[in-house]
Amino acid sequence: MNALSATVAATAPGAPDFAAVKARQKAAWASGDYAVVGTTLQIVGETLCEAADLRAGQRVLDVAAGNGNATLAAARRWCEVTSTDYVPALLERGRERAAAERLHGVDFLEADVEALPFDDASFDAVLSTFGCMFAPNPPRVAAEMLRVCRPGGTIAMANWTPDGYIGQLFKTLGRHVAPPPGIGSPALWGTRARIDELFGADASHVETRTRAFTFRYRSPEHMLDVFRGYYGPILKAFATLDEDGQRALAEDLVGLMARFNRAGGGDVVIPSDYLEIVVTRR
Repeated sequence: MNALSATVAATAPGAPDFAAVKARQKAAWASGDYAVVGTTLQIVGETLCEAADLRAGQRVLDVAAGNGNATLAAARRWCEVTSTDYVPALLERGRERAAAERLHGVDFLEADVEALPFDDASFDAVLSTFGCMFAPNPPRVAAEMLRVCRPGGTIAMANWTPDGYIGQLFKTLGRHVAPPPGIGSPALWGTRARIDELFGADASHVETRTRAFTFRYRSPEHMLDVFRGYYGPILKAFATLDEDGQRALAEDLVGLMARFNRAGGGDVVIPSDYLEIVVTRR
Protein backbone atom coordinates (compact mmCIF):
# COMPACT_ATOMS: atom_id res chain seq x y z
CA MET A 1 0.00 0.00 0.00
CA ASN A 2 1.49 3.38 -0.98
CA ALA A 3 1.11 6.55 1.09
CA LEU A 4 -1.84 7.87 -0.92
CA SER A 5 -3.94 4.71 -0.69
CA ALA A 6 -3.07 4.38 2.99
CA THR A 7 -4.38 7.90 3.55
CA VAL A 8 -7.69 6.98 1.97
CA ALA A 9 -7.95 3.92 4.21
CA ALA A 10 -7.12 5.96 7.30
CA THR A 11 -9.90 8.44 6.57
CA ALA A 12 -12.58 5.84 5.88
CA PRO A 13 -15.73 5.60 8.03
CA GLY A 14 -14.92 4.23 11.48
CA ALA A 15 -11.44 5.78 11.53
CA PRO A 16 -10.34 7.63 14.70
CA ASP A 17 -11.46 11.23 15.17
CA PHE A 18 -8.15 12.72 14.07
CA ALA A 19 -9.36 16.31 14.44
CA ALA A 20 -10.24 15.79 18.10
CA VAL A 21 -6.97 13.99 18.79
CA LYS A 22 -5.01 16.73 17.07
CA ALA A 23 -6.76 19.45 19.07
CA ARG A 24 -5.75 17.74 22.32
CA GLN A 25 -2.20 17.23 21.10
CA LYS A 26 -1.90 20.86 20.03
CA ALA A 27 -3.02 21.98 23.48
CA ALA A 28 -0.46 19.67 25.08
CA TRP A 29 2.47 20.91 22.99
CA ALA A 30 1.40 24.53 23.51
CA SER A 31 1.49 24.08 27.29
CA GLY A 32 4.70 24.54 29.24
CA ASP A 33 7.61 25.60 27.05
CA TYR A 34 8.93 22.73 24.95
CA ALA A 35 11.86 24.86 23.80
CA VAL A 36 13.48 24.42 27.23
CA VAL A 37 13.83 20.69 26.45
CA GLY A 38 13.99 21.05 22.67
CA THR A 39 17.07 23.26 22.66
CA THR A 40 19.11 20.48 24.27
CA LEU A 41 18.45 18.34 21.18
CA GLN A 42 20.20 20.72 18.75
CA ILE A 43 22.94 18.24 17.89
CA VAL A 44 20.33 15.95 16.31
CA GLY A 45 19.35 18.68 13.83
CA GLU A 46 22.99 19.17 12.88
CA THR A 47 23.59 15.44 12.45
CA LEU A 48 20.43 15.02 10.38
CA CYS A 49 21.39 17.82 7.99
CA GLU A 50 24.74 16.13 7.47
CA ALA A 51 23.05 12.79 6.82
CA ALA A 52 20.77 14.49 4.28
CA ASP A 53 23.86 16.04 2.63
CA LEU A 54 22.17 19.42 2.33
CA ARG A 55 23.69 21.87 -0.14
CA ALA A 56 23.80 25.66 -0.10
CA GLY A 57 20.86 27.20 -1.93
CA GLN A 58 18.56 24.19 -1.59
CA ARG A 59 14.90 24.75 -0.71
CA VAL A 60 14.33 23.02 2.63
CA LEU A 61 11.11 22.48 4.58
CA ASP A 62 11.20 21.65 8.29
CA VAL A 63 7.85 20.14 9.36
CA ALA A 64 6.60 19.99 12.95
CA ALA A 65 9.73 22.04 13.53
CA GLY A 66 9.18 22.86 17.20
CA ASN A 67 11.72 25.46 18.28
CA GLY A 68 13.69 25.02 15.06
CA ASN A 69 16.66 22.72 15.63
CA ALA A 70 16.72 21.32 12.08
CA THR A 71 15.62 24.71 10.72
CA LEU A 72 18.65 26.46 12.18
CA ALA A 73 21.00 23.66 11.16
CA ALA A 74 19.83 23.92 7.54
CA ALA A 75 20.07 27.71 7.59
CA ARG A 76 23.66 27.46 8.85
CA ARG A 77 24.34 25.51 5.66
CA TRP A 78 23.02 28.42 3.54
CA CYS A 79 19.79 26.69 2.56
CA GLU A 80 16.54 28.57 1.91
CA VAL A 81 14.44 27.25 4.79
CA THR A 82 10.75 27.24 5.59
CA SER A 83 10.05 26.28 9.21
CA THR A 84 6.52 25.05 10.02
CA ASP A 85 4.64 23.97 13.12
CA TYR A 86 1.03 24.16 14.29
CA VAL A 87 2.03 25.72 17.63
CA PRO A 88 2.73 29.45 17.11
CA ALA A 89 4.66 29.82 20.38
CA LEU A 90 7.21 27.25 19.22
CA LEU A 91 7.66 29.01 15.89
CA GLU A 92 8.32 32.21 17.81
CA ARG A 93 11.13 30.49 19.73
CA GLY A 94 12.68 29.43 16.43
CA ARG A 95 12.29 32.93 15.03
CA GLU A 96 14.05 34.38 18.09
CA ARG A 97 16.92 31.94 17.74
CA ALA A 98 17.35 32.66 14.01
CA ALA A 99 17.39 36.40 14.69
CA ALA A 100 19.97 35.99 17.48
CA GLU A 101 22.28 34.16 15.08
CA ARG A 102 21.54 36.58 12.23
CA LEU A 103 20.51 33.71 9.99
CA HIS A 104 18.91 34.82 6.75
CA GLY A 105 16.69 33.02 4.27
CA VAL A 106 14.41 31.51 6.93
CA ASP A 107 10.62 31.83 6.84
CA PHE A 108 8.42 30.74 9.76
CA LEU A 109 4.88 29.65 8.95
CA GLU A 110 2.10 28.13 11.04
CA ALA A 111 1.10 24.93 9.24
CA ASP A 112 -0.14 21.40 9.91
CA VAL A 113 2.06 18.61 8.58
CA GLU A 114 -1.09 16.70 7.58
CA ALA A 115 -2.23 19.57 5.32
CA LEU A 116 0.81 21.48 4.10
CA PRO A 117 0.04 24.75 2.26
CA PHE A 118 2.60 24.22 -0.50
CA ASP A 119 2.51 23.17 -4.13
CA ASP A 120 3.67 19.73 -5.23
CA ALA A 121 7.44 19.30 -5.54
CA SER A 122 8.15 22.67 -3.85
CA PHE A 123 11.22 21.56 -1.87
CA ASP A 124 14.54 19.83 -2.43
CA ALA A 125 14.50 18.41 1.10
CA VAL A 126 11.90 17.87 3.83
CA LEU A 127 13.11 17.44 7.41
CA SER A 128 11.60 16.39 10.73
CA THR A 129 13.30 15.90 14.09
CA PHE A 130 11.06 14.25 16.71
CA GLY A 131 8.09 16.18 15.34
CA CYS A 132 5.76 14.70 12.76
CA MET A 133 6.07 11.27 14.43
CA PHE A 134 3.52 12.56 16.95
CA ALA A 135 0.88 13.51 14.36
CA PRO A 136 -2.14 11.19 14.68
CA ASN A 137 -2.47 10.12 11.01
CA PRO A 138 0.90 8.73 9.83
CA PRO A 139 -0.17 7.81 6.27
CA ARG A 140 -1.43 11.34 5.74
CA VAL A 141 1.81 12.79 7.12
CA ALA A 142 3.93 10.65 4.79
CA ALA A 143 1.74 11.50 1.80
CA GLU A 144 2.14 15.23 2.44
CA MET A 145 5.90 15.01 2.94
CA LEU A 146 6.22 13.06 -0.30
CA ARG A 147 3.92 15.42 -2.19
CA VAL A 148 5.88 18.60 -1.42
CA CYS A 149 9.30 16.97 -2.01
CA ARG A 150 10.53 17.07 -5.60
CA PRO A 151 11.34 13.82 -7.42
CA GLY A 152 14.93 12.94 -6.56
CA GLY A 153 14.71 15.06 -3.42
CA THR A 154 15.35 14.00 0.16
CA ILE A 155 13.11 13.32 3.14
CA ALA A 156 15.20 13.11 6.33
CA MET A 157 13.86 12.33 9.78
CA ALA A 158 14.92 11.57 13.34
CA ASN A 159 12.33 9.50 15.23
CA TRP A 160 12.51 7.97 18.71
CA THR A 161 12.59 4.16 18.74
CA PRO A 162 10.12 2.02 20.72
CA ASP A 163 12.78 0.44 22.94
CA GLY A 164 14.80 3.59 23.63
CA TYR A 165 14.33 5.85 26.62
CA ILE A 166 11.77 8.23 25.10
CA GLY A 167 9.85 5.37 23.50
CA GLN A 168 9.65 3.73 26.92
CA LEU A 169 8.72 7.06 28.51
CA PHE A 170 5.63 7.28 26.33
CA LYS A 171 4.82 3.65 27.09
CA THR A 172 5.03 4.54 30.79
CA LEU A 173 2.72 7.53 30.30
CA GLY A 174 0.24 5.23 28.55
CA ARG A 175 -0.04 3.08 31.69
CA HIS A 176 -1.22 6.11 33.67
CA VAL A 177 -3.16 8.10 31.06
CA ALA A 178 -4.91 6.11 28.34
CA PRO A 179 -3.83 7.10 24.80
CA PRO A 180 -6.53 8.01 22.25
CA PRO A 181 -8.31 4.92 20.88
CA GLY A 182 -7.23 3.83 17.43
CA ILE A 183 -3.99 5.84 17.47
CA GLY A 184 -0.78 3.82 17.22
CA SER A 185 2.35 4.52 19.22
CA PRO A 186 4.38 7.42 17.77
CA ALA A 187 7.50 5.34 18.42
CA LEU A 188 6.54 3.06 15.52
CA TRP A 189 8.02 5.84 13.36
CA GLY A 190 11.35 4.73 14.84
CA THR A 191 11.21 1.32 13.14
CA ARG A 192 12.44 0.44 9.65
CA ALA A 193 9.25 -1.55 8.99
CA ARG A 194 7.09 1.53 9.54
CA ILE A 195 9.28 3.70 7.33
CA ASP A 196 9.17 1.12 4.53
CA GLU A 197 5.39 0.91 4.88
CA LEU A 198 4.92 4.67 4.67
CA PHE A 199 7.58 5.66 2.13
CA GLY A 200 8.88 2.53 0.41
CA ALA A 201 6.57 2.54 -2.62
CA ASP A 202 7.48 6.17 -3.39
CA ALA A 203 11.21 5.94 -2.69
CA SER A 204 14.13 5.03 -4.90
CA HIS A 205 16.30 4.53 -1.81
CA VAL A 206 15.79 4.36 1.95
CA GLU A 207 18.66 4.45 4.40
CA THR A 208 18.28 4.11 8.17
CA ARG A 209 20.70 4.17 11.07
CA THR A 210 20.15 3.87 14.81
CA ARG A 211 21.74 6.71 16.73
CA ALA A 212 21.49 7.87 20.34
CA PHE A 213 20.93 11.28 21.86
CA THR A 214 22.15 11.61 25.46
CA PHE A 215 20.04 13.49 27.99
CA ARG A 216 22.18 15.11 30.71
CA TYR A 217 20.66 16.55 33.90
CA ARG A 218 21.83 17.36 37.41
CA SER A 219 19.78 14.60 39.04
CA PRO A 220 16.67 12.46 38.40
CA GLU A 221 14.67 15.02 40.37
CA HIS A 222 16.01 17.83 38.17
CA MET A 223 15.10 15.96 34.97
CA LEU A 224 11.62 15.18 36.28
CA ASP A 225 11.09 18.83 37.26
CA VAL A 226 12.14 20.05 33.80
CA PHE A 227 10.00 17.56 31.90
CA ARG A 228 7.05 18.00 34.24
CA GLY A 229 7.23 21.78 33.96
CA TYR A 230 8.04 22.25 30.27
CA TYR A 231 7.43 19.07 28.21
CA GLY A 232 3.78 19.34 27.18
CA PRO A 233 2.74 15.65 27.11
CA ILE A 234 4.14 15.03 30.59
CA LEU A 235 2.80 18.30 31.97
CA LYS A 236 -0.68 17.42 30.69
CA ALA A 237 -0.45 13.85 31.97
CA PHE A 238 0.24 15.06 35.50
CA ALA A 239 -2.58 17.60 35.20
CA THR A 240 -5.14 14.86 34.50
CA LEU A 241 -4.21 12.79 37.58
CA ASP A 242 -5.14 13.17 41.24
CA GLU A 243 -2.48 13.42 43.94
CA ASP A 244 -2.01 9.64 44.26
CA GLY A 245 -1.88 9.24 40.50
CA GLN A 246 0.72 11.98 40.18
CA ARG A 247 2.86 10.36 42.85
CA ALA A 248 2.66 6.98 41.09
CA LEU A 249 3.57 8.50 37.72
CA ALA A 250 6.51 10.38 39.22
CA GLU A 251 7.79 7.19 40.83
CA ASP A 252 7.54 5.29 37.55
CA LEU A 253 9.34 8.03 35.62
CA VAL A 254 12.17 8.17 38.15
CA GLY A 255 12.36 4.37 38.00
CA LEU A 256 12.61 4.55 34.20
CA MET A 257 15.46 7.03 34.54
CA ALA A 258 17.28 4.66 36.89
CA ARG A 259 16.89 1.85 34.35
CA PHE A 260 18.56 3.85 31.55
CA ASN A 261 20.94 6.08 33.55
CA ARG A 262 24.60 5.25 32.94
CA ALA A 263 25.97 7.91 35.32
CA GLY A 264 27.84 6.61 38.33
CA GLY A 265 27.03 9.49 40.67
CA GLY A 266 23.86 11.39 41.43
CA ASP A 267 23.57 13.03 38.02
CA VAL A 268 21.71 11.80 34.93
CA VAL A 269 23.31 10.58 31.69
CA ILE A 270 20.65 8.78 29.65
CA PRO A 271 21.22 7.69 26.04
CA SER A 272 17.97 7.50 24.07
CA ASP A 273 17.98 5.66 20.76
CA TYR A 274 16.45 7.22 17.68
CA LEU A 275 16.23 6.14 14.05
CA GLU A 276 17.86 8.43 11.52
CA ILE A 277 16.10 8.11 8.17
CA VAL A 278 17.07 9.40 4.74
CA VAL A 279 14.59 8.73 1.95
CA THR A 280 15.27 9.59 -1.69
CA ARG A 281 12.01 10.49 -3.40
CA ARG A 282 11.31 8.46 -6.54
